[in-house]
Amino acid sequence: MLEEKVRMAIALKRFSLISPILNGQIKRIGDYCAEVTSKPIDMPHYGLKNYSPNTISAWYSDYVRYGLDGLKPQSRSDRGKSRAVTGEMAEKVLAKLSEYPKAPVTVLYDMLVEDRVFLKSEVSLATVRRFISANAFNLNLETEPAKELFRFAKENVNELWQTDVMYGPYIKVGKKKQATYLLAYLDDASRLITHAQFYFSQDMHSLRDSYKEAVLRRGIPKILYTDNGKIYRCQAFEYLCANIGVTLLHHGVRQAYMKGKIERFFKTVRARFLSCLKEHDLQSLGSLNESFLQWLDIDYHKKPHTGLKGETPLAFFLNQSQNINLPTDLADFNTKFLMKVARTIKKDATLSLNGHLYETDMALCGTRVDVKYDPDLVNADTKTYPELFLFKEDTPAGIARLVNFNDNAKRKRAGHKSEQITEQIVPKPAKVKQAGMKSHTISYANLGGDN
Repeated sequence: MLEEKVRMAIALKRFSLISPILNGQIKRIGDYCAEVTSKPIDMPHYGLKNYSPNTISAWYSDYVRYGLDGLKPQSRSDRGKSRAVTGEMAEKVLAKLSEYPKAPVTVLYDMLVEDRVFLKSEVSLATVRRFISANAFNLNLETEPAKELFRFAKENVNELWQTDVMYGPYIKVGKKKQATYLLAYLDDASRLITHAQFYFSQDMHSLRDSYKEAVLRRGIPKILYTDNGKIYRCQAFEYLCANIGVTLLHHGVRQAYMKGKIERFFKTVRARFLSCLKEHDLQSLGSLNESFLQWLDIDYHKKPHTGLKGETPLAFFLNQSQNINLPTDLADFNTKFLMKVARTIKKDATLSLNGHLYETDMALCGTRVDVKYDPDLVNADTKTYPELFLFKEDTPAGIARLVNFNDNAKRKRAGHKSEQITEQIVPKPAKVKQAGMKSHTISYANLGGDN
């Protein structure tokens, strides 16, 4: 059975293929499915593989019915048996075809069998014929013309958000100065900042917190456009986006100009906000964010924007309130924003997270589970969580709570002769004088006396 990480990677790849359909970018679904499957698709674990248009349609139906879990590959009844043309075989077949482009399929088939690429009992001539027919065009790829670049702006709000990180000012924490980072989200149509906030780190927890706040404030976007930064490329963030139906796109290498709108916003922040900061604004991270949000509301959002023909970002955004899709079921929304890590339950029914031990049911010992938790509920002093939610293959498996060592010392142990740990007092052994042995005790009363 595939590991959960591999199954999730496959599900995210399938989601990326059907996301244009979900976002309403496709007018004719049939034509889109045919276009996508006209070439082999590089699928995680499987490599280059051919799919039919009906498969893309089936993935779309599975996502509508079951969400992201519906896109994960299920266990096959023929698991362990040989497939038709594997990824390694496909490479050797295409290499042979490239070497002898004019040779008939029957000759190529005999060559491949002679080279022990496969056995006749494993792959038939008809299978190779169909494979070559579907992939021969890969050997005649023409040089792609230079890509044309056009300035664009989405017509409707929440169709496309751009996000990025900017280095902020240093803040004195104790005796040291600590760097800050501004995480911001910009709506492409209105130029409205759906949310922006300074953090002490640019990690997954900061990204999740800012992204969740942006969605709760301004609704769910259809597409989120980012660069190739490490936090934006991690599977955990892809999982969060796909869980709420958002397509995550990354611009190409050395193509930062593709998200020029948010880069222009950062330039405005430096010129109009950072340049006017005073000493009291830099006393803490809270005071910095308070000043920034006030500037964002009064200065940026309510000033006429030249790209909007003089209209303000806030007015443009609110005029299309019918396009704003706010989360309605907060309990379900919070569940989709849980952080997820994989752990193996130890023999004493414990698992470790961030340096702390949590315990669960003994029945899960030795089991590999997905651990989901809400970072918003962390105890600021102890850095611990009240409870962790355990899942096994997407099915709830139990809850883990912080180990209480004192209570565990008093708990009864099933299967032990002594059901409770008790303190035993061992008496000292009595002194016994053995026969025939002289005592080594000295009698001071008899010293100097007559015998």
